[in-house]
Amino acid sequence: MKTPTVRQLQYFVALTESGHFGRAAERCFVSQSAFSNAIKELETSLDAQLVDRTNRNVTITSTGQQVAVQARLVLRDLDALVETARGQQEPLTGELRLGVIPTIAPFMLPGALPKLREQYPDLRLLLVEDQTQRIHARLMQGELDVLLIALPWEMQGVDELPLFQDAFCLACHEETQHVEPENYRFSRLDSASILLLEDGHCLREHALAACKIRNTQKVSRFGASSLLTLIEMVDADLGVTFLPEMARGSSLLSNTQVQLHSMGEKSYRTIGLVWRKGSRRAEEFNLLGDFLRDNHEAAIR
Repeated sequence: MKTPTVRQLQYFVALTESGHFGRAAERCFVSQSAFSNAIKELETSLDAQLVDRTNRNVTITSTGQQVAVQARLVLRDLDALVETARGQQEPLTGELRLGVIPTIAPFMLPGALPKLREQYPDLRLLLVEDQTQRIHARLMQGELDVLLIALPWEMQGVDELPLFQDAFCLACHEETQHVEPENYRFSRLDSASILLLEDGHCLREHALAACKIRNTQKVSRFGASSLLTLIEMVDADLGVTFLPEMARGSSLLSNTQVQLHSMGEKSYRTIGLVWRKGSRRAEEFNLLGDFLRDNHEAAIR
């Protein structure tokens, strides 16, 4: 019997958790055909049927359910092995795989990374930028070590380290026809005049909650696919939006007529680090958190 590969086990666990070949393949960042072939190869190597493909919905066989339990244990042991080896190194040296969301990366990392490399020259930082749910999936699969995200965000199996609060600002064209920025009142906004990112981006959910947007008629049903697109829409005065304070002065806003207006201390998101619960590198991640917090405080002084 041929021994399964780690990748095959990761794919199979993803399939059991998503219950759908397409969603599992997307979660693992491969094509559905490549994903399906990997599952078939796993079944061949184990000489067992793990998935019942006769129905429209995926059904994991009884053997497959037992294999999934053992696969999770194997993957957990492999993660522990890697973390044990890394734990012998000096803190913040060697490879560190950091997942970061698109509404933090362009604002926070350009100023922080050069100083991080200067302070920790032996650190080899690998960055993955994607939506929260996707980098969380890769974290739990062992593909990433730690995440830099906006909280709160419901996740299982992780430890969280809040770093600082990032206030929301009203973002609009400097000559907008939709609002008086200095006398902003939510009730005065026209229907569908609030522009947000599409579903799946945590900035959308945080803006809705932090800015107390309860009247969904005020929100445009067309969500922007990216932060750059959202800013371009606001620059065309198609509506207004809410951007984090850390966006102020960023390259994304340069050469635009988009201005940010403070909204007070009650509208904010929390920036934090997240890693797998019980990680042996927790002390190292806390050290990284201290650096990012100190760098942010120095930047806003």
